[in-house]
Amino acid sequence: MTKTRWLTDDERVAWLRLVAVTMLLPGRLEAELRRDAGLSHFEYYVLAMISESEGKVLALSELASRTNSSLSRLSHVVGRLDDQGFLARSTSPTDGRASIATLTDDGWTKVVASAPGHVEEVRAVVFDPLTARQVEELSEICARLLTTLDPDHRLLGLG
Repeated sequence: MTKTRWLTDDERVAWLRLVAVTMLLPGRLEAELRRDAGLSHFEYYVLAMISESEGKVLALSELASRTNSSLSRLSHVVGRLDDQGFLARSTSPTDGRASIATLTDDGWTKVVASAPGHVEEVRAVVFDPLTARQVEELSEICARLLTTLDPDHRLLGLG
């Protein structure tokens, strides 16, 4: 039996702070997007991922990977966004078994209109409290954590 490697006092404090950030940040971003854009954070993220894709089209399997979502959850969200006219779901012209999501003009307008408020909220709660060096450190720390959490770079596509 291996001996438990308990956290040091410094590691425990860092861990509790990380947990607090991961618990509080999503709710803060969700509240701003619901209030200002009428979208959940996940809905906005889906639209943003499609908007950044070549031709504003993305296979649902790739979208599920980029959003760390199950196809079932994603299908429900895509259905809602389709009903609102923000995207169109169709069968892939190159693979009849695959579904694709295409951002509509209304979807593009929604992303463009929602982005400034979202970026301001991200800036206010994440970047404004940090120095330039701390932003670099945050990026380096997250990159290091992602080597074990997302070794294939599914979510970021940053390599």
